[in-house]
Order: sequence, then C-alpha cells, then structure tokens
Amino acid sequence: MTTSPQQTQLALGFGHRPSLAGDDFLAAPSNAEALAWIDRWPDWPGPAVALWGPPACGKTHLARLFEAIHGARLMTSCGIAAADPVELAAAGSPLILEDAERAIEAGGKDFEEALFHIYNALMESGGGLLLTAQNPPARWNLKLADLRSRLAAAAVAEIGPPGDAMIEAVLVKLFSDRQLKVEPDVIRYLTARMERSFAEAARLVGAIDGMALSRRRNVTVPLVREVLANKTE
Repeated sequence: MTTSPQQTQLALGFGHRPSLAGDDFLAAPSNAEALAWIDRWPDWPGPAVALWGPPACGKTHLARLFEAIHGARLMTSCGIAAADPVELAAAGSPLILEDAERAIEAGGKDFEEALFHIYNALMESGGGLLLTAQNPPARWNLKLADLRSRLAAAAVAEIGPPGDAMIEAVLVKLFSDRQLKVEPDVIRYLTARMERSFAEAARLVGAIDGMALSRRRNVTVPLVREVLANKTE
C-alpha cells in the first residue's frame, strides 16, 4: 500500500495488550535457569528466589507465569509495608515483588524492615517470595544488615542476553501482539541490524507499527530500513 503525503494520517496512540499467557511464553537458553526456578516451586532451598536482567527481558512475563501456575500473590510496595507478616505467610500462597530493588530504594528503612519480617515469616511457614529486579540482590543498596544477609542467601537466576533465534521469536511475538503479520524476510532483516536486547526489540516494533499506521503501509523491508535509518540520524 502506498500513499502520497496528502494521504498520510495521524497515528493515534492506542495501546496494545501483549499476551502474558503461559502458553505464549518464549523459552530459550537465556531464560532457562529462571524458568527452572519457576517450575521448581515449592522445592526451593530457601524462601526467596531473585530473577534479574535488563529492562524488557521477560521478568514480568515470568512473574505472571509463576502467578498463574502456583496461585502466587502479586504484592505492591504499599501491600508489603502494611501487611501482617504472620497472616501473609499463613495464607499459603507464594508472593511476588516485582522491581524489588527500586521498591527498596523508594521505601527506605521502614520498607526494608517490613520485608525482613515477611521474609522471616515465610521462612518459618515454608512459603516463598519471587523477586524481580535489574540487578542481583548483592548489588542492591540495602541499609538493613539483617535483610542484606537474608537476601544474600537467596537463589539467583540471571536472564541473559538473547541470541538471534530468541530475538527473532520475540520480534514475531511483538508484531503479533500488535496484530501485525510480518514476513520472515522482514524479521531476518531486522534481526541482522538491530541491537541485541529485548528493550530495543520493543522500541523498534513500536516505531515500525507507528510508521506503518501513519503511512498506511504494510510492514516491509523498505519500511523497516527507513525506521532504522531514522534511528541513526
């Protein structure tokens, strides 16, 4: 489909809703260790497992998978701070705290103490806590020494950088989430020229979708080439 400049329409900022269903998860060597910990619950060596990796690497997807498979409870910072640790642990459901490093930095000493008491209650009850973050717990700016020692003993799994096959699969999924059908030659062209990161894949698919909509064109290699050229200008 081609258009003249006069035919170009405004691309409205409608959001898209990526699937977080378990059968939609992309298993690969880069996330195999993290996925193994998800599947292993409740046979963890301790109360906590921390999954870490760069933005958009799949941490949230893994957390939702844990929630769906094991009936885990997704906690907010406010929920952690206000919870009764004994009641929370007695409920029996494992817990999830996403972006834990940022929550700890924002919450300060009171939040750390609340998390410490919850950790202890989970340890007593045999419960579990799945943490996600961009860095492993050893790099978190923890003020409370007792909490630091607890989290230092947590199992840790890094979600590593994706290979070509993973990037291709992620691109296909991201385009599919936006209900865009893209030919394999487009995926191969983009994979060969883009930065190897999930965040960049998400950014590029958004930019390609926006240009295709504004130009009223299909997603083709020439259109992708133009998006990549605009990035380098």
